[in-house]
Amino acid sequence: MLEPRLRTMWLANAASGAAAVAVRTPRPVFAAEVRRAQRETVVASDLEVVTVTDHSAVITWTTRTRNRAGRLRPAPADTEVRIAPADGRGEARTWVFEGLRTPYHYAEVRDLEPGRAYRFEAYSDGQRAVPARTLVTRRSGTPESTGVFTTATPPPGRLLRTIALANDLHYGEPASGLFAGLFEGLRHNTDQYPEFMLRAMLEDLRLPDRAADHLVVAGDLTDSGTAEQSRGVRGSLDEWGSLGRDYFVCRGNHDVRSQEGTDHWGEVFHARERLVEYFVGGLRLIGLDTTRPRGAGGTISPPQLAYLRELLRGEPDRPTLIFGHHPVTRHAAVSNPGGPGFVLDRFNAAALHALYATAPGVFLHHSGHTHRNRLSRPDSGIGVEFLEVGAVKEYPGGYTLLRVHEGGYMVNFYKTRSEAARRWSTRTRSQYLGLHPDHALGSCVDRNHVVRRDFSGLRAEPSAR
Repeated sequence: MLEPRLRTMWLANAASGAAAVAVRTPRPVFAAEVRRAQRETVVASDLEVVTVTDHSAVITWTTRTRNRAGRLRPAPADTEVRIAPADGRGEARTWVFEGLRTPYHYAEVRDLEPGRAYRFEAYSDGQRAVPARTLVTRRSGTPESTGVFTTATPPPGRLLRTIALANDLHYGEPASGLFAGLFEGLRHNTDQYPEFMLRAMLEDLRLPDRAADHLVVAGDLTDSGTAEQSRGVRGSLDEWGSLGRDYFVCRGNHDVRSQEGTDHWGEVFHARERLVEYFVGGLRLIGLDTTRPRGAGGTISPPQLAYLRELLRGEPDRPTLIFGHHPVTRHAAVSNPGGPGFVLDRFNAAALHALYATAPGVFLHHSGHTHRNRLSRPDSGIGVEFLEVGAVKEYPGGYTLLRVHEGGYMVNFYKTRSEAARRWSTRTRSQYLGLHPDHALGSCVDRNHVVRRDFSGLRAEPSAR
């Protein structure tokens, strides 16, 4: 028989061993807890360094958790970005933290130094955000793959004015992502996504950190050019400013006359095959109608081309921004999924290049139609930037700001910031079998770059800062 002290120790050991066995035995409970923990763990992905200016950067990502079936679903989490100079060895410190929980993260890092490289890390609930499985952000050398971005060196001189470049509103469109009958598209539960995406952009442009003086919309304002759509989009734009003073538009292929043959868009804005010319502080804006009566491709009518030649010949050195719906270059023709027949026809594209060669004041040609951000190479050695801008109405869901300084201009693409816009942009990433980001986002240089040019003769906008 055990002595009392040993008996007590034996009983204690036996009890603790039994308790341990009891904890280990019910393995189904343990497995369930593991599965629940896996479901509740946040997955932070879709990391994108969208905007890089001279003093700021915009970084976006999405957080998800797994449901009972193991599928990822959007899940709210906090938003944190840590920053450190890339030339230093110190740990990155928290620069942005937002405790308001959301699945759709938008972090704007401010007060950075111009022309400096920064290391960055993005987190939600302690989980580091990583790029999605797309080439555009995972390829070698991208900010998302290296964890480093470099702020721009701004053009010299004062900021004269800020012009927002936008396109492809598709006001009234019932489904996003339709393509030649191959994809049925995504539907929003309200069927109002073009409306709230437009509203999100217009609200953004009036905020002090964007402060757009003017807005240029390069076509496809409506889905099908009906009277209701044309009046609706005009009403939204008129709440933002005045046509011909604050905002400027041209026609896209979706704005061509409606099924009954009436040109409702023309009645609300301006007639078909009409070139429009405006002046803002000495800067000239010229809008082209590049649409055909039928089809998605583009052309320019001979009278319109003759009028453009006359205008450019009259003031060849005046700083001029030209906008039309269809892209112009060979590079755009061969790199878009629709091929050469989807952009401006080769005859008129060559004619524009020839005209621009005789008018050194033309510095930028803005187009839409392809729903992507793309800085395209000119067909000849002319000093004109051919810029395609992503669609307002779907991923990446935004606009480009053209900040004109005395010594050049800076181009930056921004996603719109409202919760509804970020939610819809995230959902439409999945369009076209998930390949849409590789098509639409563009490279960091496509979206963000600086061009030196002499604009010292332009007048500053009173509201420009």
